[in-house]
Amino acid sequence: MSDLIDELEWRGLIKQHTDLETLRKALNETQVTFYCGFDPTAASLHHGHLVQLIMMRHLQLAGHHPIALVGGATGLIGDPRMTQERQLHDKATVAEWVERLKAQIEKFLDFEGDNPARMVNNLDWTEPLSAIDLLRDLGKNFRMGTMLAKDAVARRLQSEEGISFTEFSYQILQANDFLQLYRKYGATLETGGNDQWGNLVGGMDLIHKIEGADVHVMTTPLITKSDGTKFGKSEGGAIWLDPEMLSPYAFYQFWLNVEDADVVHFLKVFTFLPREEIEELERQTAENPGARAAQRALAEAVTTLVHGESETERVKEASAALFGRGDLRAVDGKTLVAATSDLPRAAVTVDRTTILDLLVDSGLEKGIGAAKRTIASGGAYINNEKVSEENRTITSEDVLPGDVVLFRRGKRQLGVGTLS
Repeated sequence: MSDLIDELEWRGLIKQHTDLETLRKALNETQVTFYCGFDPTAASLHHGHLVQLIMMRHLQLAGHHPIALVGGATGLIGDPRMTQERQLHDKATVAEWVERLKAQIEKFLDFEGDNPARMVNNLDWTEPLSAIDLLRDLGKNFRMGTMLAKDAVARRLQSEEGISFTEFSYQILQANDFLQLYRKYGATLETGGNDQWGNLVGGMDLIHKIEGADVHVMTTPLITKSDGTKFGKSEGGAIWLDPEMLSPYAFYQFWLNVEDADVVHFLKVFTFLPREEIEELERQTAENPGARAAQRALAEAVTTLVHGESETERVKEASAALFGRGDLRAVDGKTLVAATSDLPRAAVTVDRTTILDLLVDSGLEKGIGAAKRTIASGGAYINNEKVSEENRTITSEDVLPGDVVLFRRGKRQLGVGTLS
């Protein structure tokens, strides 16, 4: 598609906006400097932030100038949540998280070329701001009625806990970010999640009041599943982008397990696959859903985007090896441990534990008799090799990288033995 707005709308990446036709004209005819902010409220970004990074990448690929703002100042305050007050983290922790988020963001944007990205920290202009300057130069431009009407503020005011002045002041600081980036770098567009609409508009209004200029804001929708429920929780919690907080294997499996009803929408939102390829995958899903071609394309594309090609290949090799379609010993220990972390478990003592013990202790079989019948019928495996003797013990030769032993009942019921 030649029109960027049409492309973003087709992908489902635009929810709310200001003066779309003027923005469309600017994006098609000029180079727009835009920014998106990321607060260090945790040690990693998650899949919700990924939507913003993908939006930024689309805009940069179209020739526009991105500014990624990491909120070293706003991260110390906390954007008001709908439910309760945020926990305030100490300055050293927030500073560490700022650097970690910067490293993650850098992977998604190009910092060289004709329209290089820029990384900024709002602590640079917020920390020198005195209380008097905040109240006189910024505060006088905000009206209490407007601030109180913000969704999160209004809901918190009606709750038993209420809202502190600390969180209430957040919207002023974020609005000032847009003003500072407009002044320093000529930023005329802010993007963000739709839950940030009120804060984004606050920055736009502040620039209009102080500078007399018209700028734009645009939000992405909250990504939901086809049934309207929120999208994005794994067994262990959030879908973190940091491989130390969610392994690449678990990340890949999360996308691989997306429902048929959602997969095409997520291909549009979370990948850069062209329209023709996505439409072909949609056709394949309708005709042969069991093949899960769209899910495999989604998992591969998003994992490659976040963790890189080599890590994605390791994950795919591990997935295949678990079910006998590859060499388990060729999988590195870290990936193998992550790949088996959610499997039924049993303790292993080398040269003492038997396949019978593993099947029963892990719960794959409900008793010794059932386990014996499974082994006798050829349905038991150690490291994908069929076992025919019920007293077959686990030896040091069976121990895989990561100090684990894989065992299986039938074709798909897996368990993992860990050294005791």
